[in-house]
Amino acid sequence: MRIVKRLLIILAILLVVLIAISFLLPRQVKVARSIEIDAPASEVFARVNGLKVGADWSPWLSRDPEVNLMYSGPETGVGSKLEWTSEHPQVGNGKQEIVEVIENEKVVTALDFGSQGTANATFDLVENNGKTTITWDLDTDMGMNPIGRYMGLMMDKWVGGDYEKGLANLKDLIESS
Repeated sequence: MRIVKRLLIILAILLVVLIAISFLLPRQVKVARSIEIDAPASEVFARVNGLKVGADWSPWLSRDPEVNLMYSGPETGVGSKLEWTSEHPQVGNGKQEIVEVIENEKVVTALDFGSQGTANATFDLVENNGKTTITWDLDTDMGMNPIGRYMGLMMDKWVGGDYEKGLANLKDLIESS
């Protein structure tokens, strides 16, 4: 009986330590990837300033051909909205809306993944000598949830590869046109 009691005490202490450590982990998580595209910023901007045209190069939509996409609002710019539902765990359900636009420079979207939280994704475009460097980033607050804070450590690995694939798709789409 003493062994069981000691094991329970050790497990309780370990749990408290893990929770305490989680509050030392970053609350804000940012993932960013960039690529240079051989095209002016206006051409790149046209492919990121609308959620419907984003489907042409999305790294996620190929994972579930049965994903249900519902668009609303304007075709491009602020207020353009997308809502998706999918049974595929890597696609899931969510909403996205363009909330800020600076023509040929920036597009900001608000993402809502329901119980999985919210985030902002930004496309920053910088043109130099007819080429455009586009940076796609995700910024999210993991909150006070200890599990969320540990998950934040994995966000770069989980999202970064998809961002690289999406940017490569975007580059191929624009440069082959």
